[in-house]
Amino acid sequence: MNPFRLILLFPFGALYGIVTWIRNKFFDWGIFSSLPFDFPVISVGNLTTGGTGKTPHVEYLVRLLKDNYKVAILSRGYKRKTKGFLIAGDTTSAGEIGDEPRQFKSKFSDITVAVDEKRVRGIKELRRQLPETDLILLDDAFQHRWVKPGLSILLTDYHKLYSNDWPLPAGSLREFRRGAERADIIIVTKNSKILSPITRREITARLRPATHQSLYFSYVEHGHFKKIPGIDCVIINKARFNTILLVAGIANPYPLEFHLKSYCDEFETLHFPDHHYYTSENVVQIIEKFDNIVTRNKIIVTTEKDSMRLSKPEFIKLLKGYPICYVPIEVVFYKEDKSAFEKQILEYVRKNSGNNKLYQEQN
Repeated sequence: MNPFRLILLFPFGALYGIVTWIRNKFFDWGIFSSLPFDFPVISVGNLTTGGTGKTPHVEYLVRLLKDNYKVAILSRGYKRKTKGFLIAGDTTSAGEIGDEPRQFKSKFSDITVAVDEKRVRGIKELRRQLPETDLILLDDAFQHRWVKPGLSILLTDYHKLYSNDWPLPAGSLREFRRGAERADIIIVTKNSKILSPITRREITARLRPATHQSLYFSYVEHGHFKKIPGIDCVIINKARFNTILLVAGIANPYPLEFHLKSYCDEFETLHFPDHHYYTSENVVQIIEKFDNIVTRNKIIVTTEKDSMRLSKPEFIKLLKGYPICYVPIEVVFYKEDKSAFEKQILEYVRKNSGNNKLYQEQN
């Protein structure tokens, strides 16, 4: 963190933190009400403004639970062009529900994905329209305290732990660090594939989890290049390229940048703001930057989230014939964390759900 920026903006960050602290106290004191539910509700969120890996961790939970429970994901649908409650269909666009919900639905067509900026209303509406729903995963809801989740998961980036950060605008925290005390589970994300016991102990000492909190560690596994639907990309299976142009509109693209650099001799990036909704002018900008790369063996790579936003028919028409693909990612827990994390999730769901099928099968 830039020391000069911290000193300059610290008073504003302190003020922002105090305002959010007062708001949280109103919930703690019962002035504002947090509504609990009598079925499993799992919240996944963070203290920072983004980039901790919420989406792949929600997907991890879906894979863990969907074969034995009827799972629904509820998101606010950040930057969508609609309002109110909406259940995603197979052809619902990112503009209607947001890029992350669109990604969830495209990967898991057999689960329910819904959006509502008012989570309490969204949960009630989900249960009213789909009473067979066993559990609901709340995406990016750590600060949404009108709902009292049965299990709260807090994510923090290994490279930017909340314990080293400050409230906005001095840093990137949405509230003071002490807000982490509300979490039942803390996951340190985006670690390297090898995590030494010393590093684990150092991070644990920095975060100082409370006795009621479980601490786990995960890292990101990048998949093979995939085509954006509707765009043929004939060279994506090549092992190496002269140049890769990364197009990214996410908060923290550095893990993907690091991964892609091993596939090319030259690496270029075109960054857009987080959750950026592309225009035709942006797509022309991408094409022009790619055309100006002088090497022959070259490719455009984007993120899975960005691929949702670039799959509009008018963009596909512009990009037709260009070698463009995306890199899917999955979360991996270290061996010592995987079994404990999954056991905690499954036990919570079993104890709070009317569906005991999984427990009966395991016992």
